[in-house]
Amino acid sequence: MLHDQVNGGGSGGHGVPLDRGAQLSAVAGVSHGFTSRRGGVSEGPFQSLNLAVREGEDPERVRENWRRVAATLQAERSDRDVALLHQVHGAAVVRIDRAEGATSTVAVADGSFTTRRGVVLAVRVADCVPVLFAGPEVIGVAHAGWRGAAAGVVDAVLDAMIAATGARASDFVAAIGPCISAAHFEVGPEVVQGLAATGQSTDEIIAFVGPRGRPHVDLPGVVARGLVRRGVVVDVVPRCTVTDPELFSHRRDGPVTGRSAGVIVRC
Repeated sequence: MLHDQVNGGGSGGHGVPLDRGAQLSAVAGVSHGFTSRRGGVSEGPFQSLNLAVREGEDPERVRENWRRVAATLQAERSDRDVALLHQVHGAAVVRIDRAEGATSTVAVADGSFTTRRGVVLAVRVADCVPVLFAGPEVIGVAHAGWRGAAAGVVDAVLDAMIAATGARASDFVAAIGPCISAAHFEVGPEVVQGLAATGQSTDEIIAFVGPRGRPHVDLPGVVARGLVRRGVVVDVVPRCTVTDPELFSHRRDGPVTGRSAGVIVRC
């Protein structure tokens, strides 16, 4: 079960709306959420809560957007507390001990985790699957496009947190945020073959075959099944980036569009 919760926060009271997982929300000492396009100051194709510095975008607007997001998560947090990744659709995972702020990246990777309080972990998306994790004194994030999912980035983040803390997979709760749905994720055979590396069958990976004879893949379902089979409790936000105008979508809008984010912090 999930709900769209609007929080107030930040100087000037500029809170932003966040989708939250009900079960992840129940984890003590952790605040998380998935942003939409609402609540920011960006303009044009980036309107309004764009969270990535892109060509034609004002970095100061992005910084203000991140300030609002961070303060909504936890009142004393700011854009300086955000730890961003340079995402490359791979499976590299980094441990983060300090943030570099909302207009810098800390590493080239598609997954991160931290045991530090006050570090806002983030993963930016515009159709790919954002995954947030919380376990005993640790949090993590994963950016799972189909290539990252096939490469094992979600398991890699979970395994890194287990190795760092000695926890079990069943000690973790995860939330999967808004992303492209199967209805709009028409793919070629290379995607299905790649995702078979997750250990799931073709029948599980392919949601249906479309009228053009091409498979449609339920990518958030693939990610969720993999986690559930390891014993992780999983929330899924049932919003499609392509059909929902309140979300950024590269597939719908092309390369000139903004980025939403999944964010999580230990309070």
